[in-house]
Amino acid sequence: MPAILQDQLVVAISSRALFDFEEENRLFETGDDAAYMALQLDRIDAPAPPGVAFSLIRKLLAFNAPDAQRVEVVVLSRNDPVSGLRVFRSAQAHDIAVQRGVFTQGRDPFRYLKPLGAHLFLSANEDDVREALGLGFPAARVAVDAPRAGRAHPNEVRIAFDGDAVLFADEAERVFQKKGLAAFQAHEKRKAASPLPDGPFKPLLAALNRLQQAGSDRMRLRTALVTARSAPAHERAIRTLMHWGIGVDEAMFLGGLSKGEFLREFEPDFFFDDQAGHIAQAAQYVPAGHVDSGVANQVDAA
Repeated sequence: MPAILQDQLVVAISSRALFDFEEENRLFETGDDAAYMALQLDRIDAPAPPGVAFSLIRKLLAFNAPDAQRVEVVVLSRNDPVSGLRVFRSAQAHDIAVQRGVFTQGRDPFRYLKPLGAHLFLSANEDDVREALGLGFPAARVAVDAPRAGRAHPNEVRIAFDGDAVLFADEAERVFQKKGLAAFQAHEKRKAASPLPDGPFKPLLAALNRLQQAGSDRMRLRTALVTARSAPAHERAIRTLMHWGIGVDEAMFLGGLSKGEFLREFEPDFFFDDQAGHIAQAAQYVPAGHVDSGVANQVDAA
């Protein structure tokens, strides 16, 4: 009988998001595939240093127990199969139980998200992230220059989310972009009792909520909503989460204050936001990933 990943939190991650392959990637981007493979093979017994998402993955895998496999991590990479050997050896050297991988040697890897049933895709490749989001999968481009997560919470996974265009759809953000802050506040006050439409990361928050409720003797989970909203627009966000039956442990309504310093205090293992400027702020302090979703990114691209 074939193995199935049903009822597990499935995270697909690129090799560059999991490990620090930036030196090797510079050679990869020259287009000299043979030289790149030769370098990776030469370094096959040298474990790659941890990457930006390493702490998140290591902690999520700690939810697993011999009698309960709750999390599955799959390496989904544009690397070639030979380079994949080093990825698996690096995982083994760092004692993280990654057993599955798909290596496409430069071809699009995101098409394998569907058979995996992935709840999250983390990659350093902007195009792959955009395509994954377009297919309906929560996905973020890892800021590879962000610091690794701190060590203050070794037994707690901490994940922070922006609201509009991440957990929620960008309906309200469109009002803000078109008509300004006053119109946005009035719109959200008027619709306070109407739940916001689902955003691209609602399925991940729901899966994390199930993992949190399942519990673990080894690991806890703490989530936070970190948003530029402020009163009175806060109410609709809270009521939306209540309508979904999904909670967060902390909510920060910052009214336009810089998110970076608040995230530094929360110390997440990862933060997700749709705006590149917010990611730049956050990546000074914590691991972060850009969600290329919503009207703010359409404006940026214009």
